[in-house]
Amino acid sequence: MNPELEYQLMKSQASELRAAAARHRQVREAQRANKSERRSVFGKRRPA
Repeated sequence: MNPELEYQLMKSQASELRAAAARHRQVREAQRANKSERRSVFGKRRPA
């Protein structure tokens, strides 16, 4: 395979991996936020 083509392919794959990692981080942060919100809601409802 052409070395320049291989280099471009590697750059593209690295870019896709970085984007996937960023999406994964956003999902994990959203899940953490939802868990903390749920705890506070349940905490408020129990005493009532």
